[in-house]
Amino acid sequence: MGHFFRSLFASCLGTLLALALLLFIAIGSLAGLASKGLEKAKVDIKPNSVLVLTLDKVVPEKTNNVPLSLMELEQEDVLGLHDIIRAIRKAKEDPDIKGIYLDKVAPVMGWSSASTLRAALEDFRSSGKFVIAYADLYTQSGYYIASVSDEVWLNPIGMVDFRGLSSLILFFKGMLDKLDVQMRIFYAGKFKSATEPFRSDKMSPENRLQVREYLTTVYNSVLADISASRKMALDSLRSAVENFDGRAAHTALRSRLVDRLAYEDEANKRLKERLGLSQEDKLPLVKIEDYFATRVKKTDWKSKDKIAIVYAEGALVGGKEGEPGEIADGPYVKLLRKVRKDKAVKAIVLRINSPGGSVLASENILREVILCREAGKPVIVSMGDVAASGGYYIACQADSIFAEPTTITGSIGVFGLIPILQNTMKNKLGITADTVRTQRYSAMGTPFFDFSPDESRLIQAQIDRIYADFLERVAKGRRMTPEQVHEIAQGRVWAGQKAREIGLVDDLGGLDRALSAAAKRAGIEKYRVVEYPATKTPIEQLLDKITQTSDPDDEVRTWMMRSDLGELYPMYRMLRDARKNQGIQARLPYEIILR
Repeated sequence: MGHFFRSLFASCLGTLLALALLLFIAIGSLAGLASKGLEKAKVDIKPNSVLVLTLDKVVPEKTNNVPLSLMELEQEDVLGLHDIIRAIRKAKEDPDIKGIYLDKVAPVMGWSSASTLRAALEDFRSSGKFVIAYADLYTQSGYYIASVSDEVWLNPIGMVDFRGLSSLILFFKGMLDKLDVQMRIFYAGKFKSATEPFRSDKMSPENRLQVREYLTTVYNSVLADISASRKMALDSLRSAVENFDGRAAHTALRSRLVDRLAYEDEANKRLKERLGLSQEDKLPLVKIEDYFATRVKKTDWKSKDKIAIVYAEGALVGGKEGEPGEIADGPYVKLLRKVRKDKAVKAIVLRINSPGGSVLASENILREVILCREAGKPVIVSMGDVAASGGYYIACQADSIFAEPTTITGSIGVFGLIPILQNTMKNKLGITADTVRTQRYSAMGTPFFDFSPDESRLIQAQIDRIYADFLERVAKGRRMTPEQVHEIAQGRVWAGQKAREIGLVDDLGGLDRALSAAAKRAGIEKYRVVEYPATKTPIEQLLDKITQTSDPDDEVRTWMMRSDLGELYPMYRMLRDARKNQGIQARLPYEIILR
């Protein structure tokens, strides 16, 4: 007994010491970050300054709504798309800002987001101020954004990676066959392609058709915008893309994809010329993050009435807590309930950027959307890059739905995906399983036994029932019959422009259009915007890691995988998420890599 208490005491002491050490590290990090925050607040923005927008990372919908690593506690805020646009609009009217410098133009963002950012830059130029872009490499979406600039500069040995759009989908059936893993797949909707990577080795004709239609819509829109900004004939631009003239700097210049080949120091000299400075003067550059913190991030407390913007970004998952970039139904139900009960909130804009996910989570969130409307608060949906499947499910009964022309939406369908490891265990590892059942379905759902025909029929019937429920939810919200919805549903995705034509969305427009519609429907003219949910800083996420029981090794492992795999990380994440999926799913194909 004495040995037991000594071991227990030693264990408790070790735990306390570890927690004390982590707390010491956290306090030190917090102090350092607080100090840096004070420094940022003191940024002096001088007259005749240039706003620097560096586009070389993920651009989330909402600031800091990205997974932050424990290894990156001192990183700056990751400005969200709409805060970037707020900063650009403020800079347009700010006499101290004379222009914008686009630096490292290789953003990680969808085409609708890129179009929204590009439009903000075009509006900035309408004030007579300049936009200059410089990069060693322009990605396709990066070049699309940069093409609105007064001048597009490229490193003499750089390239413009503009060669047309393609969609890449990975298929795992061959690997699963080699491992003797049998995937039991149930789905409703002939276009519901989310399960194809696990049941086929190539795209179905239906999936190929819908992806081609979406790609064509996006591509034609991109070409039209670039043609207008660069003052190039559309045929000449198509030829430059077809021949991949951007592959080398000199051919990019010859084809007028860029205006000049130069090095970064020469681009800086050009900025000084635009500002009327001598080459000996210091170039007054201000990062957009600093500008936002100093001159944009303010709350107007004069207006009592509020419009709540609720960001729903990421996959829909069930549970009490989700990671940054996920929509967990537990927190979102509580959040919408809180907004509904806030008498100062007169309307809600639900900003959706989601490929879907758990049907149960979608249903729970939709229920709260309905209750908000019944409480007299208008709900307007604003769709971002994607609002499909479960993402459309939570939108379908809003008062109005706005989408961007290139928003991926629709995908009204459901599926279930269950791996059977019986042959894998037996043939690869020599492990077998047996069971005693008290009822016919007692062992149903275990991965160690295949489904009987009766069990398969039972699951498919459940899938069909949930699909019918989905059709009814959409029919009620869009004032159609379930039969009419079925004609345009079946898991098929549509671009926002086409979705408007077939009645899935009301009109085209961005977040501003949705806010105006919300104010009009609520009958208010003056209001202030409040954003939900609150995003956590890196240090707050660290403290969560310390106080929660999650495995810190998993955080480190994720960070290492993301760092090592680079652009291949989404493929790893797709397999990881497939393992995590529980229950019936309503979502897009696991990963469509659009390039």
